[in-house]
Amino acid sequence: MLFVEYPKCSTCQRAKKFLDERSSSYEDRHIKEMRPTVEELRIWQKESGLPLKKFFNTSGQLYKSMGLKDKLPQMSEEEQLELLASDGMLVKRPILVGDDFVLVGFRENEWSEHL
Repeated sequence: MLFVEYPKCSTCQRAKKFLDERSSSYEDRHIKEMRPTVEELRIWQKESGLPLKKFFNTSGQLYKSMGLKDKLPQMSEEEQLELLASDGMLVKRPILVGDDFVLVGFRENEWSEHL
């Protein structure tokens, strides 16, 4: 599995603890140092079954300072993917990518079902 996180994020820390307590095997990736590519985001969005807007970190400072709440509805999907790929801090985290699932954000019940 691939675990995409921002180490200072408390939700990511809880998710990582959750994985470690279950002895889950995963590759850890720092979202700011190695941000997701447009192609990865496109694949993850498709496999997650979630709308692309669910991949945005709507509570983040960057999202708010850029006024994305008002701008996203007018942007094409490709523009949104490019924007997400431009800065890892715009991407909701953590993201857990498995062979047949992609989970965005940490909800313990949902993660338990897939592990």
